[in-house]
Amino acid sequence: MAGIKEIRTKIKSVQNTRKITKAMEMVAASKMRKAQERMRAARPYADKVRNIAAHMSQANPDYHHPYLAETGEIKAAGVIVVTTDKGLCGGLNTNVLRAVLNRIKEFDAKGVKLQATAIGNKGLGFLTRLGTNLVSQEVQLGDTPHLERLIGAIKVQLDDFAAGKIDAVYLAYNRFVNTMRQEPVVEQLLPLSAERLEQSEAEKSAYSWDYIYEPDAKSVIDELLVRYVEALVYQAVAENMASEQSARMVAMKAASDNAKKVIGELQLVYNKTRQAAITKEISEIVGGAAAV
Repeated sequence: MAGIKEIRTKIKSVQNTRKITKAMEMVAASKMRKAQERMRAARPYADKVRNIAAHMSQANPDYHHPYLAETGEIKAAGVIVVTTDKGLCGGLNTNVLRAVLNRIKEFDAKGVKLQATAIGNKGLGFLTRLGTNLVSQEVQLGDTPHLERLIGAIKVQLDDFAAGKIDAVYLAYNRFVNTMRQEPVVEQLLPLSAERLEQSEAEKSAYSWDYIYEPDAKSVIDELLVRYVEALVYQAVAENMASEQSARMVAMKAASDNAKKVIGELQLVYNKTRQAAITKEISEIVGGAAAV
């Protein structure tokens, strides 16, 4: 059995660890609320752009943007992987990277060439170890995502798709469901599916007016669809950040609870060891007195 001093040192060490995990839990809870507000604030913009883009694309049947054209058989594809820069957030990154790995295996089985964009350190490390063709990256985004930093990384994939070098672009991230649940998603970003641009009856009536284009319809639709795709990526990054803080808060709470349990068990062992040492000393004193 370990000595009293060793047990006391171990208890002190676990107590210090618990202080750190408790502090990280509180910080993550504070950041989580801000990240959720940022995520919800980005949704109306994406919905507004989607509705206008859908209406314009239907109002101009003569012009079909490359983002809307179905490519048929996929021979080359791109994937944008959104992960966190830091760890200590449970299985959040593991889950989305597992989904990405399964999709990569499917592409390899079909002979599809793949190129990747990494947003976040964890995804960058994963794709580098995997030997994937990495065409762009963006890391160290901080707690607040900025669209101007994301545009450079995703533009490589968008330009390759428009040029016909790749037939589809996929987006992998963690969708925020609630504080306790984050869902890993690998969805098609380009070409834009009909479901993405589908409007409800209320939306159709709200956007039933006609537009005056300046300089022309093609330029406006081109710019609008690019902005819409950028908004989708920004929304994915915002949702992933909200998921990160939620997962970190839950993970740190579990770590704090486990540390408390370990401290209780060590305290019990410490008391037993201390009592055994006292009993032994008393026995030695009594035995010595009896011998005298």
